[in-house]
Amino acid sequence: MNIETALILCAGYGKRLNPLTLKTPKPLLKINNITLLENTIKLIKNLEIQKIIINTFYLQEEIKKFIKEKKFGIEIEVISDGNEILDTGGGILNMIKSTNEQDFLVFNPDTVWNLNYLNLINKMKNFYFSKNKETILLVAEKNLSFDKNLKGDFTLSENLLRKEKENNYIYTGCQIINRKVFNSSKKENFSILQIWNNLIKKKKLYGFKSENEFLHVTNLEIYNNLLKGN
Repeated sequence: MNIETALILCAGYGKRLNPLTLKTPKPLLKINNITLLENTIKLIKNLEIQKIIINTFYLQEEIKKFIKEKKFGIEIEVISDGNEILDTGGGILNMIKSTNEQDFLVFNPDTVWNLNYLNLINKMKNFYFSKNKETILLVAEKNLSFDKNLKGDFTLSENLLRKEKENNYIYTGCQIINRKVFNSSKKENFSILQIWNNLIKKKKLYGFKSENEFLHVTNLEIYNNLLKGN
């Protein structure tokens, strides 16, 4: 089994990085002279993905122009959220409507991805298909986060994710998701957290542990610290 299409979520406002994001969408901010979006695409290309779908809303013309001018050597389709931003769940659902495929790799571009994730993601993919899962998230322990203020999202036990009062694992911004988890979605605009919470109730939200340092562009202070390398 393989995954042919990856999705990148690029619709958000990036308000915590104002004033930088007043004129530049967050995915086009640079770390080490490469945009966050290009960095994400570079990783995806090394995962033998055939096609990338990107959703846009805020400053979408800037992202469209960037994709058109760059010539990445992989098929990339840019899809607008439409007249209103659809949030993470609605954005994913809107993107997968353009294809009949069942399974998708989904990325947040505000994680500073690198090729050290290749082996991890391939192992996560193998686990996902071998166990016939519907959704699996790549997670990291809080102590691996560059941003020490991030709170944990989940507790991980035997590859199952749940939520407790104190959670020690952070979602890294990469997941594999099957389109069937959206079958009961009635709204166009909703957070992916709704899908995850429903899966947690059914004990069907899985996690795969990352050992990499987690670099995430959370806000302006963290972005500036990442630029300085401290």
